[in-house]
Amino acid sequence: MDTMAGTESKKRPRRRHSDEFRAGAVRLVLKEKRPVAQVARDLDVSASLVHLWVRQAKVDAGQGPEGALTTDEKAELSKLRKENRELRIERDILKKAAAFFAKESA
Repeated sequence: MDTMAGTESKKRPRRRHSDEFRAGAVRLVLKEKRPVAQVARDLDVSASLVHLWVRQAKVDAGQGPEGALTTDEKAELSKLRKENRELRIERDILKKAAAFFAKESA
């Protein structure tokens, strides 16, 4: 049981936020110049999460640090890594099958 100063700390269940929700939070910070902490409180999310959304929005807009990946680039990278993993598995299966059939014919 985790206790902190006599009170139990309870973790909030992980929530999914829609693209519109994220975009609205970013708009409040970037366009309306509201502080991240205030936006986070108002939307009942952590400030670090709002910071991540703002940072990624800046990267997507071409205002991020050198070499930072846009959302589309991250999605493509993830897709390519998955495809690469699947191709390696298929290659290993074919190698084993080829070795098996080579042994059978010898």
